[in-house]
Amino acid sequence: MTSDFVWGVATAAYQVEGGAAEGGRGFSIWDAFCRIPGRVRGMDNGDVACDSYHRFEQDIAMIKLLGARAYRFSIAWPRIQPTGRGAPNPEGIAYYDRLIDALLAAGITPYVTLYHWDLPLDLQMSHDGWLKRAAVDDFAAYAKICFDRFGDRVKHWITLNEPWCVAVLGHGLGVFPPGRTDPDEPYLVAHHLLLAHARAVQLFREGGYGGVIGLSNNCDWREPLSDSPRDREAAQRALEFCYGWFTDPVVRGDYPAVMRTRLGRRLPDFTRAEAALLKNSVDFLGLNHYSSLYASEPAAGTKVETTVSGNGGLSDDQQVCLSADPTWEKTDMQWNVVPWGFRKLLAWVAGRYPGYPIYVTENGCAVNEPDAVSALIDEQRCRFIHAYTEAMRAAIEEDHTDVRGYFCWSLLDNFEWGYGYSKRFGLIRCSPDNLERVPKKSFFEYQRIIRSWFA
Repeated sequence: MTSDFVWGVATAAYQVEGGAAEGGRGFSIWDAFCRIPGRVRGMDNGDVACDSYHRFEQDIAMIKLLGARAYRFSIAWPRIQPTGRGAPNPEGIAYYDRLIDALLAAGITPYVTLYHWDLPLDLQMSHDGWLKRAAVDDFAAYAKICFDRFGDRVKHWITLNEPWCVAVLGHGLGVFPPGRTDPDEPYLVAHHLLLAHARAVQLFREGGYGGVIGLSNNCDWREPLSDSPRDREAAQRALEFCYGWFTDPVVRGDYPAVMRTRLGRRLPDFTRAEAALLKNSVDFLGLNHYSSLYASEPAAGTKVETTVSGNGGLSDDQQVCLSADPTWEKTDMQWNVVPWGFRKLLAWVAGRYPGYPIYVTENGCAVNEPDAVSALIDEQRCRFIHAYTEAMRAAIEEDHTDVRGYFCWSLLDNFEWGYGYSKRFGLIRCSPDNLERVPKKSFFEYQRIIRSWFA
């Protein structure tokens, strides 16, 4: 293993920052969504979260103790532009200046995500958010502010985190804000997100800021249930409807052919200029991975249910049956623990998009830890991290997959979107009630793994 492999931890602004009404920050769509009864478990919210807005120096000290060399965090758009448009907020700029400078002083490289789902509320209420083409220019203007203010020190950028979630969970299934349910909106929203990414990358490259830029797409592995051609095609289709949907355009300049065939005019077209702007608009591929399922072709006349666990585009459009081996271990999210699926997915991504380095920008495990004692034991997460990093090692050393880094999700137990604070992913326990910081056993296991790779 080369010494320049990047080991890091990751968080997202709304999940950890808090300080929701401080420093000139505006409201985001999540601030509003959390206050609608029935949308978020317990009506939890990110008003305080892990209080990283005030405690980021403690967070950095823990990252340094862990031995991680990089910290992937997101910038809160409404902290930079309270309404999503207009002049930057000086207090917001100053906060991220302090965070970035403190990371660099500690020898930790910042990997900055520009958009991790916290759209300024005014853009949603006044301008329909990502449903309207105007959001492309809004995002580009926001991105340029960040490049201008932080680009002298930040050299690793991610434009969008999991745009699939914004499109499908926000506009297809309605479980994320803005809570809409429509069969066609996800494809329009995805189209605008991709164009926003392309415009931001254009500004980045033309601006001469230096460094690299990409985006992070989520994908679970789809293993054919049988060796039949139909099941293999179903598995491939599921992968293309998930990772390919948002990666083919930024590499090849258009959506996967299978999506064009199955969706017809429901899938928006790129103009020639847009396709040219999108093509090769990433320097690396970000991959967020958590689980695996079997995929098979549905029997004739079978209706495939649309469920959140489908995780691969709208289920009734891709028509793939998903199933699991009942012997697989599950996390507290009821996601299957299948390390060999991770290895296969890395090989699939490398094979479909040759020449692009891969960064695992998220991988982790939710565990039921209701108290500090159970959190410190943390055996399941230790097994998970060990098994998945070993699968990654095999992908690199035996399959010759070009993986350049791994970011564990997450540094801190935090606000877990629709689940509130009931699901815990972090290497460090962080309660929204008492804000305790308790290193768990997995914290030291991750430290051991980092050291073992370079032994």
